[in-house]
Amino acid sequence: MSTHLKKTLSPILLWGLGVGYVISGMYFGWNLGLEKGGTFGMAIATLIITIMYVCFSFSYCELSCAIPKAGGGFDYANRALGKDIGFITGLAQVIEFVFAPPAIAIAIGAYLNLSFPQIPIIQTAIIVYLLFTTLNVLGVKIAATFELFITILAVAELLLFFGVTIPHFSADNFTKNASINGWGGIFAAIPFAIWFFLGIEGVANVAEETVNPQKNITKGFGSAMLTLVILCVMVFVASIGVGGWEEIVYKSDRSLSDSPLPLAMAKAVSKDSLMYQLIIGVGLFGLIASFHGLILAGGRATMELGKINFAPKFLGKINTKFSTPTNALIVNMILGIAALYTNKTGEIITIAVFGALTLYIISMISLLKLRKTEPNLERPFVVPFYPILPITALLIGFLSIITMSYFNPVLALLYFGTILTGYILFKIFYKTK
Repeated sequence: MSTHLKKTLSPILLWGLGVGYVISGMYFGWNLGLEKGGTFGMAIATLIITIMYVCFSFSYCELSCAIPKAGGGFDYANRALGKDIGFITGLAQVIEFVFAPPAIAIAIGAYLNLSFPQIPIIQTAIIVYLLFTTLNVLGVKIAATFELFITILAVAELLLFFGVTIPHFSADNFTKNASINGWGGIFAAIPFAIWFFLGIEGVANVAEETVNPQKNITKGFGSAMLTLVILCVMVFVASIGVGGWEEIVYKSDRSLSDSPLPLAMAKAVSKDSLMYQLIIGVGLFGLIASFHGLILAGGRATMELGKINFAPKFLGKINTKFSTPTNALIVNMILGIAALYTNKTGEIITIAVFGALTLYIISMISLLKLRKTEPNLERPFVVPFYPILPITALLIGFLSIITMSYFNPVLALLYFGTILTGYILFKIFYKTK
């Protein structure tokens, strides 16, 4: 095995990866934030988080173009802030990419279960894990081309959903019981607003495999972020406006739903109609796109830790036949399947968001630090309006992680306890290398 990745990715494949990493957030998960804050609370949370992601994406582009390595935020923090903060960033990134896929896998099972109740959700999720981990082992260009194909289908499906439901939009439905829990509802909805965009930073993790990364990563990030903001607004307005927010949060037995779009579509067309079945069938592509894309990015993030001995060395090896991080992909799969058995989508999403926010905060600090310590570093892309954009992303990210810890104290304790335990083990074992 080697430690080198092939450069095969073009701008269109990067757009497919960028949108694909995230697009499942349009299909499920975000609706759970409506239970916390209602339509207005979730809308305000989503607006704040959208601003954070726009500022973050431009800032992250500068880092990924200047330091095009597979570790993404881990590599930036390691260079700017030293190996200790680098390790914490790398571990946070791995937690994000390990915990986001199980939540999506559960949703895939839930979508299939709508049409085929006899198909068990968890077993379906495990089969999906095995299939798409194997696809990622076979090669990044095959994986990225497949990702582009299903991402285009998923985007088309969201446009179709909007076209069918928006004629049934009602302002009365959209504003019904629109604000609950006040400011607390807004803050409690933040992790689910982040789920709309979580994973976009995965584009940076394929920088080493990108043709002319200094130019093409900028195109990939920018076009993907614009696409996602437009889709977010469309899905939010159409889903809630067709029947009110409660109709896409609760199933008939008042339990929480992992399939809001079919619930919204059922208010516009019959469940027996071709259009409804199409939403379920093609809707799976959106979930698969993100599931597959995050597995791809997660493999690179875990590999990078192993490559420089911040994690067990075998994780950093590249399969010589397929030029993919096979060991890292398999270990991530095992951890993800273990998380499936909690069967708690909201909690899994929240843990993934804690990891993402840690990555965002430290990455923005790294950008500010590198501007001072390495002013002559070649930066093919420079973030506009510096330092306003990175500082804005940093402040919103910091506010978000504080409020999430307040509303989710047990999960916060679990997350930060894992980070602390990992750091202690790193300090013990890294010294012996």
